[in-house]
Amino acid sequence: MKGIKKSLTEEYLYLDFSHQKEGCIFPLHTSVTLFLLSYCDCTVFKVFLVLPGESTGISLLKNVPSEGVEIQIISRQELPPIVQSCCLPAVVERPDNFCRAGLAVVLRHIIQKSYEADPSKKEILELLGFKKTCLKACAEVSQWTRLCELTVPLAVENFLKESFDQPPTIPAAVLELEKKLSEPVRVHNDDKLRRQKLKQQKAAGVGPSLAKEKTKSKGHRQETSEEGDSSSASLELKVAFSKLTIHKEPASANREPSYVRKAKASDLPPLDHVFAEGLYFTLADIVLLPCIHHFLVIICRKLSGKLVEFPLLAAWYQRIQEVPRVQTAASQCGIQFISLPELQTTSSQQPPNLDEAPSAEEQNDPSFIGGPRPTMTKLMEKGIEVMFSPHPCPTWTLDWDTLPAAVSPKEGKMSSDRALRKQQQLNNLVYMVTNQAKPGDRIVDFCSGGGHVGIVLAHVLPSCQVILIENKELSLIRAKKRSDELGLSNIWFIQANMEYFTGMFNIGEHMILCRFADQTAVQLPPQRRLIGKQCMCLVDLDRARAAEEHGFSVQVISMEPESCSPKNNMIVGVPI
Repeated sequence: MKGIKKSLTEEYLYLDFSHQKEGCIFPLHTSVTLFLLSYCDCTVFKVFLVLPGESTGISLLKNVPSEGVEIQIISRQELPPIVQSCCLPAVVERPDNFCRAGLAVVLRHIIQKSYEADPSKKEILELLGFKKTCLKACAEVSQWTRLCELTVPLAVENFLKESFDQPPTIPAAVLELEKKLSEPVRVHNDDKLRRQKLKQQKAAGVGPSLAKEKTKSKGHRQETSEEGDSSSASLELKVAFSKLTIHKEPASANREPSYVRKAKASDLPPLDHVFAEGLYFTLADIVLLPCIHHFLVIICRKLSGKLVEFPLLAAWYQRIQEVPRVQTAASQCGIQFISLPELQTTSSQQPPNLDEAPSAEEQNDPSFIGGPRPTMTKLMEKGIEVMFSPHPCPTWTLDWDTLPAAVSPKEGKMSSDRALRKQQQLNNLVYMVTNQAKPGDRIVDFCSGGGHVGIVLAHVLPSCQVILIENKELSLIRAKKRSDELGLSNIWFIQANMEYFTGMFNIGEHMILCRFADQTAVQLPPQRRLIGKQCMCLVDLDRARAAEEHGFSVQVISMEPESCSPKNNMIVGVPI
């Protein structure tokens, strides 16, 4: 068929299976993944449901979406070694040395592969949102990713386990999601859309709240009437569903009225949510739908009086059913949508959460007050200060001239000065690791980036297994390309958040530093840099103490020369 590409690499998708309820497979991460496969009509993966332990209860499975998808049942012991070190879901490329793990990473990959297989499905790629960033930020740094990927699914699963003999506690994550749906939407063409909304409101003779957006499901997909008709759908619905249909209304050539052009930004009406992230249907809606469906089923059956607390979620739940292919994908996955009573939505938008407003230091104010200083002062008053161990061999260096070109960071896209500093950093790290490593050891480079550390270690320690863990896909792909050029067979690549790696290891290189400890860049003001360095030292001291509590002898050592990197501390731990 024209436009169809054949996948060049065979990929296996591994999903947890714990139990099945009313046709839906649990855990919810698996239900979400199967729903996306059905929505995308994706058949490029071999899908494996992984049963707990050595169980092979195939007869327990019903209504698994298998149309065009090859699904097999295996036990956890049958997983490839690289997958056994990760949380599921996970996708593995053949040969088994590149793994993607964690819900958001796997779902984004499914979308990309579905589009590559059939580039005519541009609406599939649009699930990744503006600039393709939907759920791209890892859960460690993005509250929204954590809410969608971890907090909501886990909270709903725990809620479903309640006996309901006593009134249960509504999951805080669901309450937070309801609150987020009440917050004003911010999009890249925010000002233009808000001025259009002002014009619509004036024409319809309504006030700026417009909130009573007619959230009843039967009205969401109706054809919109001319401006000025008070029964017309809200601007947000027009914009949202115009992207989901082939026909789009031509832009008006008429100049906007003066009251629209001259309105201050502060006087413009806020945009209301249509979908989870704002105006457009994205991957976040795919993730949340199975979770909120199961939550609302329980609410309607056993706690119907609580439904009034979730008018926005109820409206979203009904609206999402009008998205093309959602009904079909849901039925294939055992999701039977329920009808909800009409609810009155709240009449006003809540103000932005001031707790999330950027602090002074985040606004690049070099004279910021407060921040980490009170905590640092308290620690120093208690006599808690960092003691550095002397570097055991400050002049040691790799013989870079004799190493293959692909081993050197100079092969990457960086200036000669930066490449030199990177070599100096690697000299320090490689020295420490090679003095600790034994044949057969497993070495993990956490947050590996482009693999500069891991590739050198895999080359100089061929009898050790090296694992690169990185959330950014392009960085890992570049690292794998360099590894393939070198012919390395003792290296694995895992695209995942750190917390999704569950494997054992003997030596770990962990370069992540917490918030203030990260503020050591050379372009920052000297005072800010000094505070960042002090914070970094205190964080590393805490890490050293934690490692000591787990049976390690620990040293905190500065790299040589210190100018090789603003983040120049090494934590070296040896099992006692």
